[in-house]
Amino acid sequence: MKKIMKIIGWTVLIPVLLVILYLSAAYILSRITVKKAPSNGDDITLYILTNGVHTDLVMPVRNSQIDWSKEVLFSNTTSNDTSAQWIAFGWGDKGFYLETPTWADLKFSTAVKAATGLSSSAIHATFYRSLREGSECIKFTTDSAHYAKLITYIRESFDRDEAGNVIHIKTDANYGDADAFYEAKGSYSLFHTCNTWANSGLKYSGQRACLWTPFDKGIFYQYRK
Repeated sequence: MKKIMKIIGWTVLIPVLLVILYLSAAYILSRITVKKAPSNGDDITLYILTNGVHTDLVMPVRNSQIDWSKEVLFSNTTSNDTSAQWIAFGWGDKGFYLETPTWADLKFSTAVKAATGLSSSAIHATFYRSLREGSECIKFTTDSAHYAKLITYIRESFDRDEAGNVIHIKTDANYGDADAFYEAKGSYSLFHTCNTWANSGLKYSGQRACLWTPFDKGIFYQYRK
């Protein structure tokens, strides 16, 4: 009997310890700052945007370096609003994006696939006419050289067809009338989340970031302090 109780105890304790270890690592590593690389200017405005869970990287729809609307078409959105000035990119688990509009819709199979990296991923692109700075939307600036790296990072996150075009996911699961989903590279997991992707993009392009984070709070901590 004692042996059985011991086995049950460890069966309960080990998952609890793993959760504590995961959350502790997330907290500690998100507080370690990756400093912004030296910049030759601040002529390009960018934003980080959160819905309270998920971080998007926001940039101009077009400038002298790239016109995103030539790849991520306005016509893929319901509104087809060509007056939008900003475009937000987020990366995440395809099942969560398309099959889980609310937590009440979450399926056990979707959660398991997402946690273990067994499912495919998608990029969520949203157009905005304007953005307002606040606790969930923070502005920062960079130069053209570092923005070029961010462009590369995002473009290489898209999966593409044989002609090199991004692959639009036709779905009714859009969040509004100005967004669309696209096939993406990579797999979501507990260690590579939507926020990890955004944080990695900031690091890759020489922006302030945290060493690692699975949560949006880690990224926003670095920009609020």
